[in-house]
Order: sequence, then C-alpha cells, then structure tokens
Amino acid sequence: MKSFTLSLLAASAFLLPGFAAAKDYRIEHMEPPFWWAGMQDKKVQLMVHGSQIANLEPAISYPGVRIASVTRVANKNYLFVDLVIDSGTAPGKFDITFKDGADSVRYTYQLLAREKGSAARAGFNSADAIYQLMPDRFANGDRSNDSLKPMADKLNRANGGGRHGGDLKGILDSLDYISSMGFTQLWPTPVVENDMPAYSYHGYAATDHYKVDARYGSNEEYRKLSQEARKKGIGMIQDVVLSHIGLGHWWMKDMPTPDWTNHGGKFVPTMHHRVAVQDPYASKEDGANFTTGWFSDGMPDMNQTNPLVANYLIQNNIWWIEYAGLSGLRIDTYGYSDSAFLSEYTRRLMAEYPQLNMVGEEWHKSPAVVSRWQKGKVNFDGYTSSLPSLMDFPLAEAMRSALASKDASFTDVYETLSQDYLYPNAGNLVLFEGNHDISRLFSVVGEDLGLYKISLAFVMTMPRIPQFYYGTEVLMTSATGARNDASYREDFPGGWAGDKVNAFTGAGLSAQQREAQAFVKKLVNWRKSQPVIHHGKTMHYGAENGTYVYFRYDGQKKVMVALNKGAKDIVLPTARFHEMLKGVKSGVDVISGKTYALDTALTLPARTAVILEI
Repeated sequence: MKSFTLSLLAASAFLLPGFAAAKDYRIEHMEPPFWWAGMQDKKVQLMVHGSQIANLEPAISYPGVRIASVTRVANKNYLFVDLVIDSGTAPGKFDITFKDGADSVRYTYQLLAREKGSAARAGFNSADAIYQLMPDRFANGDRSNDSLKPMADKLNRANGGGRHGGDLKGILDSLDYISSMGFTQLWPTPVVENDMPAYSYHGYAATDHYKVDARYGSNEEYRKLSQEARKKGIGMIQDVVLSHIGLGHWWMKDMPTPDWTNHGGKFVPTMHHRVAVQDPYASKEDGANFTTGWFSDGMPDMNQTNPLVANYLIQNNIWWIEYAGLSGLRIDTYGYSDSAFLSEYTRRLMAEYPQLNMVGEEWHKSPAVVSRWQKGKVNFDGYTSSLPSLMDFPLAEAMRSALASKDASFTDVYETLSQDYLYPNAGNLVLFEGNHDISRLFSVVGEDLGLYKISLAFVMTMPRIPQFYYGTEVLMTSATGARNDASYREDFPGGWAGDKVNAFTGAGLSAQQREAQAFVKKLVNWRKSQPVIHHGKTMHYGAENGTYVYFRYDGQKKVMVALNKGAKDIVLPTARFHEMLKGVKSGVDVISGKTYALDTALTLPARTAVILEI
C-alpha cells in the first residue's frame, strides 16, 4: 500500500494520505499521486487501483475541480477517473471519496503550485554539452542503500551484470567535477524503480513509473539533484522508456486490461525490422511485429494503441518534468513504440512545454530513416511528429568507423554530413562519441590518443548538440567486437571508497589519462563561449588523403577544423579553401595555442585535429 506526504513545493511519491475504509475496499495505487494547478492541459486522468474499487463511485468537492468521466474496465480492481481542473483553480488539498452505499474510501489528493516559468522552461540546445552516465556505475555516495529488502538484486561489484552501488548521492557529490569539465546538461540512464531479479542496474525495465529506485535514493533526492545541478548551470535530462516495462512491474501481477501489454502478456519477440514502419514495401506483419513484439522475455511491450496506456505514459512524463524540473527527455528505443502514439505523445508534451527538448533514440545508420521522426519532416506517407531532436547515429557511426578503419578516409563522414538536408533541423541532433550500448571510444581507435582527440574535436565542433559518455575523458576502455555490456559499463574510477585511481581528483591517473582529461576539459569549456559553434553556418570540403577540413562561421568569427587521420604529416595547400581563407594569414589552435600559417599551406601533423580561430 502506498501513501503520500506532500508539501507545497516538494513531494515524496510514496507515502499514504489519510483515508478511511470499510469492508475490504482500499486504494493501493493512485497515479499520478498528485498534480499541479495551472497546467496548459486542463485534464488529468487518475488510475486508481485497489481491491474491487470499480464497485465504488468517486466524488469531489473542490472549487474548480470536477469529475468529467469515469472509465471502468474488465478488471474491477481499477478505476480511471478523468478530472478537469479549471483555469484559476487554487493549489490545495481535497478529498476524493469513493462510495458504495454506506461504504467508502477517501483519498486526499493535492494540486501543487507550479514553479515560476515552468511552462516556458528552456530545453537543452546546441549551446550545451551533455554528460551521460549510468548511476549504478558512476559513484557510490550512500552505502546504506546498496542492497535493500525486499528487492531481489543485491550489491555484487564482482559481477559485470550486477549492481555496483552507484547512486544519486554519488552524482550529487560529483556535480562540481561535472561542472568544472564544462558540461551543461546531465543525462543519467533511467532512475525509476527496476525491481528485477537480475540485471536491474541499467534501469530500462521499469517496475514502478512514479518511484525512483530505492537503491539510488528517493524521489526527493532526485528532485534535489536536479535543483542543485541547476544552481551550477547544469540541466537534467531524464531517460524514459515508452515501449516496454520490466516483467516485475506491479501491473504484471494485476493487469488493468487484457491488452495492457502486447500479446496478452505473453512473450513474442520483436525481430527488430526497424525500417518496416516507414518502408513503402513492408508487409503489415513486419510492421506490426516491430512495434508489438517484446524487446526481451523480461520486458513486456506496452500496447500504446490502448488509449488508457497511451494517456498514462504521456502524463507520467509530464509529471516527472514538472516534479523534477527537467530540461528535457531522452527517449529510449523510440521507433519501437506505436507511430500514432508517438505523434500524440510528442504533440502533447510540446504543447505543455513549447521550449522543451526531447531526443529520440533511432539506432540506424541512414539519415533517411532517422529524419522521419523529427518535427517538420515531410514524409512520403504523411506521417508527422513533434519530436525536436534525435540521436545522430548515422554521423556518430560514420566517424567511429572511419577512425577504426585502416583505410585513411573520411569520405563516409563527409558524405553523411552532406545529407543534412534530409533533416528539418540538423543542428538540433545529438552527436555522441559513445554511449552505454557500444564499445568505448579509446578501444575503438586502438588506444591511439591522436585518433581519440580527432573524434572529440569533431563531436565538439559539428553543427550538433554534443554528448560525452562518462569515463571517455580518462580513456576508459572496453571490449570490441561482439557486444559486451559489462565492459562498456565499468565503474568510474574514484567513485568508490578505496579506489586506487580517482578521476575526480586525478590521483593515480596515468600521464596519458591526465592529458586526455585536460584535453576534454579545455575543449568543452572553450566551446561554451563560442556562438559560432553553437549557431554558425558550416562549409566543408571533400575528404582527401586521410584529411577532412570544415569551417564554422558567422558574421563575427570563423573557426577552421582540420583533421588528419594518417600516420604522416601532410601539407594542405590553402588555395583550395579560398572561400573561407581570403585575406587570412594564420590561425591559432584553441587547444595548444600554437599559431599555424595559412597564407599558402597548412602543415597538418599526423593523427591530429587542429581547431583554428581565424
């Protein structure tokens, strides 16, 4: 049984209001647990769960709040109550009374006051740099929550798939480090409860949508983390999963409707034919399987064609944005959700928060596939979306492949960028050097520091929103080849008491690690003050002889980026770049401070990226 203790500004989502009950009637879940006065959308739908609750009739007496409708489903343990909250309704508490003759259950609900400027909050944008981390693997700030009863998955740092004890307190304690590195947005992988028997650490198998996993901390601690990060100029991006849940979700013990999950709660795997939802020649079977098949046997797929499911997920995301003061969302396995649902989901969230940013994960190498989902895209089948941003897998994978290849060519990178015309807003894509699902960058480039620096310089100077994966700055390594999640997700050095190496302080880092960390710090902090990188135009030149040259420019400034992947120095005649270099004699590298002559030729060292202010 859950309950809620609330204050005007803060709320912890798992405490029980005063209620009185007769017979066996009780309320086990009320979701959303509270709401806000003054939202753009005046409606909110309450999911009420409790034994035989459908036998009861809800009633409210509070100025400005009325029950518009009540939906009963086959499972009598659920009621769906649609409230309308009029404009000007005052924040406050009121009782929702559920009656059956002389019997009744009372739940004290609350409308909170919105934070000033909440609707107009600014989302992350091209002036930002995102730091992604996995809470379980970043820093253990509170050892008391490492293992908790009755949660099945206990602390086991020796197991790559086990829980290692990182938590919200560890992230909070590390905010100064993240800020000093220059990052302005923080993206933790999902923090909601994942009470699964094993592999619960990654967070992508939710078992309660309104509760932070207790092994990370509490809802209030998450809210505090977001608030403290904001004080340091860091926004919070929440990682959300729309397409699936964990098999241990409390719904699975008492399904609201038989079709709450796809295939009636039985495992039918998706075959991952991700283009089937936009392929003009696709069979209906392939399209249906992609969006209704389960991601794994432990992750039931949500049926978003059920309007109750769809509304629940939309409201839940709005609730977290409002409660935690988020600057945006990262949406996992984006295209696996029902396409019509995604249109409505993005429309409603952007209607509530017009300046918010949301980035979808569409893991595909083709810009044509990824661009389908971005707001403003004119698709051949008429599909429309309100999603502002997507992860730029095509460009990220082109660069990673180029640097991993023995072929000294950036041609795929050049040609991938040349397809930016396919996106309505390419500058709002999120470009990354790595993430929790792929091999570590330093390992991909064969532990070559020069190639590593080329990748980071590229990510930080492209017309994109850059994202770094925790540990990249200290050259963390991993397996390459066959997928190996444990190696991609090792603990950040210094995040645990007794660690011999501490990346936060620099203790125990090798000379090469210190050089890499300093490089990232200088590059990210330099970028913070460069509008030409944030919003400037781009001109690039066809990749030749293992080199790639491009310019970022506006009416005030020009920046020249020259990449040399080859093992030898190369001399580039600058006459080729006359459109950008007319009258320019030299440029200063933002990292080394070295001046490079540009009047006739640029001597570009081997395995080097230079970023020249000109």
